[in-house]
Amino acid sequence: MKRIYIISGERSGDLHASNLILALKERSPNLVFRGMGGSYSKQAGVELAVDYSEVALMGFLEVVLGFRKVLKYLNLIKSDILQYKPDAIILVDYGGFNMKIARFATQQQISVHYYIPPKVWAWNQKRAYKLKAFTNHIYSILPFEPDFFTRFDLEVHYVGNPLLDEIRKFKPHDFFFQKNELSYQPIIALLPGSRKQEILGMLSRMVDLVSKFPHAQFVVAGVKSLDSSLYFSAQKVGIKVVFDQTYDLLSHATAAVVTSGTATLETALFRVPQIVVYRTSSVSYAIAKNLIKVPFISLVNLIADKLVVKEFIQQDFSVHNLELELRQILSDPVYRGQMLQGYDWIKEKIGDQSASQKTAELVLASLGRVKSN
Repeated sequence: MKRIYIISGERSGDLHASNLILALKERSPNLVFRGMGGSYSKQAGVELAVDYSEVALMGFLEVVLGFRKVLKYLNLIKSDILQYKPDAIILVDYGGFNMKIARFATQQQISVHYYIPPKVWAWNQKRAYKLKAFTNHIYSILPFEPDFFTRFDLEVHYVGNPLLDEIRKFKPHDFFFQKNELSYQPIIALLPGSRKQEILGMLSRMVDLVSKFPHAQFVVAGVKSLDSSLYFSAQKVGIKVVFDQTYDLLSHATAAVVTSGTATLETALFRVPQIVVYRTSSVSYAIAKNLIKVPFISLVNLIADKLVVKEFIQQDFSVHNLELELRQILSDPVYRGQMLQGYDWIKEKIGDQSASQKTAELVLASLGRVKSN
């Protein structure tokens, strides 16, 4: 029986971690898991030492202010790893925290597997040298990453994107409209994010669009595990919030306004024309602007390596800009068609292999259980 310590630090990472765990168990039922994660990991069979919701922070300023909190949980996890004595550690996304664990695990001579590595190509590219020093195996979900890492003499396995695994499993609810008491007007989906700070920063501005489009219905993708009061700005003007039904919402939407993050790629894979938005504290933004070295913030544009969807960041994230772009998306079939063609190109670049299955094969091969393809 081999013991695996697995760490994820937010909702999407927790989901991808759980799918990887299930794929590993399918091939090697005797593996046991402990670590940090959320409800998805717990349901997949991880004994949680820490629930990530206790640690989660976002934004440069927020992370600085919450440093003591993060340090507390870093020390707790390190102590737990020493007691658990795992045969391998799997780190899933969550770069700032997990890179510190990677260094620690390497010092303890524990094999480190990094699934969804830090986006070092976006800022502080010299972190690639730390990845090389403190990891044994890296599994990438973005098709352009392996070429980037070769500059640092770092071998990275591209395993496909785990969102495809989720979307393949998804089956639309036959009575989505009735279940949520929606009308049959065209749906504009609002995806304000999955973290408290994101929703506080994004949703109120998104909601201001409603009065501009009286012949559409706006519906918010809510997260049930968060405090429902975060969605009050939408609910007070009569906007429906559907909780934990994002894929159902996207499968019925005509267009979407999406907070930059994983959801932009999910929206593209559902072929919903979208507007990408983001706003953070002025201090965090000023720091990010000086550090970030890529021309786009959305995964859609980064994977396509060109502008497929409009991005409205910080001061550009205004009701006026959103209204103009949304009107063009809704009224111009040529414009919509160009965006959908861009989505097709992105899907082709991603490929169709199962990221969870491929990563499980590679992890187990390193443990001497099976041969990888």
